[in-house]
Amino acid sequence: MGLAYLVGRLDHVLKTRLRDSLAPAGLTVPQYTALSVFRAHGSLSNAQLATRTMVSPQSANEMVKQMEAKEWIARTPDPAHGRIIQISLTDAGEAVLAECDARVAEVERTMFPELDEAGRVALLGQLRGAVRALSVQGI
Repeated sequence: MGLAYLVGRLDHVLKTRLRDSLAPAGLTVPQYTALSVFRAHGSLSNAQLATRTMVSPQSANEMVKQMEAKEWIARTPDPAHGRIIQISLTDAGEAVLAECDARVAEVERTMFPELDEAGRVALLGQLRGAVRALSVQGI
């Protein structure tokens, strides 16, 4: 099997395991990704969120509506651009994210049980490099 095949297979299996681990908290994998992006980058527009979470702007908009209804995020007008709405993480969003971080960490430990912290940092660097090499925007 080639590397690309195995990465694709890993993506499929990982999404399934993450979905199962996040479901008890009422969170989907894209929602977890979005909340994590808000934590890392602060307020974002819907377009920026779509790019960072690898979904269409329409899907991001639907996801934002669902997360806003659960009070995990808040939308406020951008002070510099009246038509742009900035989206940010709320305390409730931070709480559900913190709860789910442990679940995601457990999936990661299961995926790489023998990886120590130095190996984890090295693997993260290699994966970021692969994403940058294959994408226009990188991460």
